[in-house]
Amino acid sequence: MINFALITACAFCVCGLLLAEFYSLQRLKWVTKPSASIFFVLLAYAAGAAETGYGQLILAGLVFCLAGDVLLIPTCGKSFLTGMAAFALGHAAYIAAFVTSAQAISGLSVFAFVGMAIVAAALLWRLWPHLAAFRWPVAGYAVIIALMVAASFSAAPDGRESTFWPAAAGAVLFAISDLAVARDQFVERNFFNRLWGLPLYYLAQVMIASSV
Repeated sequence: MINFALITACAFCVCGLLLAEFYSLQRLKWVTKPSASIFFVLLAYAAGAAETGYGQLILAGLVFCLAGDVLLIPTCGKSFLTGMAAFALGHAAYIAAFVTSAQAISGLSVFAFVGMAIVAAALLWRLWPHLAAFRWPVAGYAVIIALMVAASFSAAPDGRESTFWPAAAGAVLFAISDLAVARDQFVERNFFNRLWGLPLYYLAQVMIASSV
């Protein structure tokens, strides 16, 4: 019941965040966005994340992402770069969790890495003219998220197959949600990017949190 309550609370805050984004209510963003992120951290903790090595690494990744969410609320470039660094640390923690829990490197993992490498290269080619001073930070971020998705397909905490799909699906959805962030930051700022990107991002984090 507590997990359901935390997921419901997270969804409620995401709805409030979308309302804040639509009407450009900055104060409401400062309330709803950190709150939504706190709930996915609490979800992992309530699910027992602190009790296993895998869970502790996932919990660390979620906390880094929470910090990144807060840092992305302001619209200045310096804050965005710092937020991107926080998310990169979050991905690094996820990679460590997935790799240390893996029984072996799976064929799916190799396939996922190749697929992500192709997608990342295509997106960087598309975004490159718009990135300016962010070119190399974004390129580095693309590499680490590709590694995170690939590693998720080898995750098997304590050999439990039931945790594999939430981790892998969450990682893929996280990567897709980043497309909305990139488009909003570097191509065209509009509410539509946030309308689909934010719910997808929070769903991804809830799934990863649930994998503990």
